Amino acid sequence: MSTRLEVAVIGAGAIGRTHVETLARMQGMHLAALVDPTPAARAYADSLSVPCLPDAQSLIAAGLAQAAIVATPNETHLPIAAALLRAGLPVLLEKPVAESLDSALQLIAVARETGVPLLVGHHRRHNPIIQAARAAVANGEIGDLVMATVTCSLAKPDSYFQAEWRRSPGAGGPLLINLVHEIDLLRHIFGEIAFVQAVASNARRGFAVEDTAAVCLGFAAGGLATLCISDAATGPWAWDLSAGENPARFPAHPVQAHLYAGTKAGLSLPDLTLWQPPGTPDWTVPLAPRRIEIAPGDPYAAQLSHFADLIRAGGRPLVSARDATANLIVLDAIRSAAATGQRVAIDLSPLGPET
Repeated sequence: MSTRLEVAVIGAGAIGRTHVETLARMQGMHLAALVDPTPAARAYADSLSVPCLPDAQSLIAAGLAQAAIVATPNETHLPIAAALLRAGLPVLLEKPVAESLDSALQLIAVARETGVPLLVGHHRRHNPIIQAARAAVANGEIGDLVMATVTCSLAKPDSYFQAEWRRSPGAGGPLLINLVHEIDLLRHIFGEIAFVQAVASNARRGFAVEDTAAVCLGFAAGGLATLCISDAATGPWAWDLSAGENPARFPAHPVQAHLYAGTKAGLSLPDLTLWQPPGTPDWTVPLAPRRIEIAPGDPYAAQLSHFADLIRAGGRPLVSARDATANLIVLDAIRSAAATGQRVAIDLSPLGPET
């Protein structure tokens, strides 16, 4: 394998272009081709002076790439990623891993069968903020989790929904598009989720998918979390609008989106402030804030570096298909809870044992 990795990007939408722009900043990685059948994608590829191919099979046949980033609608993840893996091309697959549990389980099987690296693009796990927060929780800084509050208010313009898949069940709606990130982070920091309750509404937009949802999670290790999410609500209280991960697309407001309260202290994100009592916790005594210092980093670049390491040296992906499918199981349970009004237990047994 040459020193420089030739990487194709499949899908020239917003997240695909984010990957293209990130690749341009990476040493040892190069955009080999853009794969997308639309005229807009061809014009974009021409502006970058790279080939534009119509589909994954054309990419495989052309032999232009040593790996691929798949940033296409959810229902295409399984056929595209499976074809690439069977052709021996490592894949960075955008979240969610698939549009359904059945498709995700099939993809897990293909990844195990081929042994070709597959990394799922939950990029926030690569953010130094999240890495520091996870370390602080693991080190006992907040004690045992008692409650967490996560808010995600995203006023998406009408133009965002011109793409039909964003209005379609199994692909669109803020639960799959946005809440999957929050579920992934909470699992990453606090462990597996035992049960969920939820309500959802499509009253603001009237699409076949929800525009707003309120969710309660119970963790296997103890503690509860509440999450409110909407793609029709105006406000800065969202990770995308406060963490500064993608400044070309989103402003970064000086507010908090995640609040974690434990038996010993509290922790807010993305500002990474620990709120600690001077002694035994007492609501009548002022808490002292302390910022956890980190070196800032680009999570998209860190994710690509990790992808390159997996290709060159092997190892365990930070987000495997199995791990990402657990997020999908939780999301399916949330949708079921919202539809029935009942508490739904999380059953991860379809995943089988870790390998």
